[in-house]
Amino acid sequence: MKILIVGAGNMGAWLVDALCLDHDIAVMDKNKQRLKFLFSCHRFTTLEEVREFQPQMVINAVSLQHTFEAFDELLPVLPDDCILSDIASVKNGLHAYYQKTGRRFVSTHPMFGPTFANIKELARQNAIIITEGDEEGKQFFRSFYESLHLNIFEYSFDEHDRTIAYSLTIPFVTTLLFGASIKKQKAPGTTFQKHMQIARGLMSENNYLLSEVLCSPYSAEQIDAMKKVLEHLSELIQQKNTPALHDFFEKVRKNIE
Repeated sequence: MKILIVGAGNMGAWLVDALCLDHDIAVMDKNKQRLKFLFSCHRFTTLEEVREFQPQMVINAVSLQHTFEAFDELLPVLPDDCILSDIASVKNGLHAYYQKTGRRFVSTHPMFGPTFANIKELARQNAIIITEGDEEGKQFFRSFYESLHLNIFEYSFDEHDRTIAYSLTIPFVTTLLFGASIKKQKAPGTTFQKHMQIARGLMSENNYLLSEVLCSPYSAEQIDAMKKVLEHLSELIQQKNTPALHDFFEKVRKNIE
């Protein structure tokens, strides 16, 4: 298949590397420096090059805040039967956008990234394929993700956003609370250092991604639930209620089994 990958950042470069042996791959990025070390692919910087390439699928891998802008620029030079696709971690507004274009589309979410995952070894990682999409496009990504031994889940756009509100909001908020509460002093404990590593990784992410996850329509209910747990834990600590704290610890152990 002739595939155009838009955006040569970390995920775009990974897609080029993962797909180039089995498909005719082109990558487009307006920043020429990002294209310098990409091989086994065509390297484009202009829309005219895209028009001449005539891709059968476009994978939009630009940063989240530029997703719609990138599609808008590309649409006039794409073949009518070209499948639009994205790998965005937040799908807010994408379903309506795809429907407005009237084009074939497929939306997926590889639930890993260069911050925490080893993108050379993904056997224990997960990916989501959105059910509202073109069958050929969905089958392409099923085969691709299966070849990487990923665990594949299929959710609707709404189910995806609810799942992400749960799986990202909770760790994001707990990490933000940790980072906002620490003091400028040395704390060499192993647990502290592990949390610090996670916090630094999270804060290396794009601000727009962080805010979009936290501003999801379903994030507020997750935060409200966390507040209730924190208030309960605070009461137990203030009361020095050791038996109740032990019960709390056992509940947590069961949750994480």
